[in-house]
This record gives sequence, C-alpha cells and structure tokens, in this order.
Amino acid sequence: MTSDNGAAIETEGLEFSYVDGTKALANVSLRIPAGKKVAFLGPNGAGKTTLFLHFNGLVKPDRGKVYVAGREVRYDRASLLEVRKKVGIVFQDPDTQLFSSSVRQEISFGPLNLGLSREVTEQRVRQAMEDTGILDLQDKPTHFLSYGQKKRVAIADILAMQPQALVCDEPTAWLDVKHSRQIMEILDRCNARGVTVIISTHDVDMAYAWSDYIFVMKDGQVISEGVPLEIFADQQVLQEAELAEPLLFELSRELAGKGCLKEGGPAKSIEELIGRIKG
Repeated sequence: MTSDNGAAIETEGLEFSYVDGTKALANVSLRIPAGKKVAFLGPNGAGKTTLFLHFNGLVKPDRGKVYVAGREVRYDRASLLEVRKKVGIVFQDPDTQLFSSSVRQEISFGPLNLGLSREVTEQRVRQAMEDTGILDLQDKPTHFLSYGQKKRVAIADILAMQPQALVCDEPTAWLDVKHSRQIMEILDRCNARGVTVIISTHDVDMAYAWSDYIFVMKDGQVISEGVPLEIFADQQVLQEAELAEPLLFELSRELAGKGCLKEGGPAKSIEELIGRIKG
C-alpha cells in the first residue's frame, strides 16, 4: 500500500506502549512534508524519541502504519534495509551510536552494511567527513573524541548512507553555542541538497528561527502543528506543552505594539528585526 508521495514520512493511527505498560504514543497521525526543516517540540516524556524510532522501523507499532516516501513500512529484514537507506536517525547521545575503533571505520560501517562496494563506500565516507568538517579526525579513535566531535561523527555516520530524510534527536543537547551552531549549519547544508531534516529540541528560539514546520507533542499525542508563527502565536498550545515564547517572537510583538516596527508579523531573525525597526 502507498500513501502521499509529497510526504517524506507519514504515520496513521500509531499506538505504542512499552513492556511496563507505559503508553508512549496514542493515535499519532501526521504528515512530514518532503524537503523541509521540521522541528518537534514538547516536554520530556511527550513521545518524541519513541516516535522517531518508528520512522525507520527501529520500533514496530502496536497499531497503526508508517509510510516512508509513500510506501508502507514492512518489518521483514529486506524491507527494513530499504527503509533505513531512506531514513537515517542520529541519536541524542552519540555514545549509543559509535562503536568502531576509528572515525573512518565508524563511518564506513553503514555503507558497507548496505552492500556497497569499497570504492563507493570510500567516496561516501570522504564526502560525509568533508560535510561535517571531520577529515582531520579520520584516524582518531572514536572514544578519544570530545562530545561535540562525537556528535559530528554520528551525523557523518548517517550522511554516508545518503538518506532522503535525516532525523536528529536533540542534536544540540549539552553543546555550547559554538558547537550548536556548527551542528545546525551541517543540517542546513543537508537540507539545501534536498534532504528532509527532522529534529526534536527543547530550544524554542532555535526551533522558531530554523524550522519551516513544527509539530508539538504532549502525552504521546500531536497537540498542534503548523508554521512557526502559527505555533508560537497560540498561547493555549504553549501553555499546554509547557513551552516559552521565543525571545525574538516576543520582542518583535512588543516593538510592533509600540509602533516601532515597519509592517509585517514577528521577525524570524535578528537581521530582519533590525531591518524593520523604524528610523
């Protein structure tokens, strides 16, 4: 069975509970548009990570369906291999993902596992290292790397598989401002090449400025979705999901209310805000 080909990933009535009885997902139906930068927001325990694990078949739902690039996910080995060529997941903690003795070996593992030739694998590994700025680390043992370096290796791991959708669980968690910016620039470059980039984050300022589309989750359900301006203008949703207003959104609204801004809604960047302040 197929679904809408304009979507990178779709879910239909997803239900999932853990073995201890905890209900992690409750009737989740959503459509992630292809080629976009998409953020998932919500408090801890909202179900974001569990949902992401369904996107490439790492977890099988109790009920419901997942579609990747219009095709329903099946859970036999051959079908899952095809799904994982299309959707790559970068986990929040890179130590759960990295296991090879050197960076080059680590990034080679995925393409070789897909059955690619050594020559094609070498090309992909080099490209992934260039894209993430880690060529100088290629011979280093992964366990000697800094946390920020490990994050970039974990992303290179997935980029070497050349997925159509890149899913990152809390990509900037525990990183300082400089390294957070580096990670988001890598994701921007991926998206510029047509890759759908999906992240979860608690950083409302980053989600507001970066994303094209936002899903808000709470208690295993999607309680709202829309473009950033719609999401952050809905006080009821923000309150329900325990989200703060992004600083830029709040500042824009206050300045507009005082008549200090030229026409338009809240600014999405500092540059835009400065450009619209009346002289």
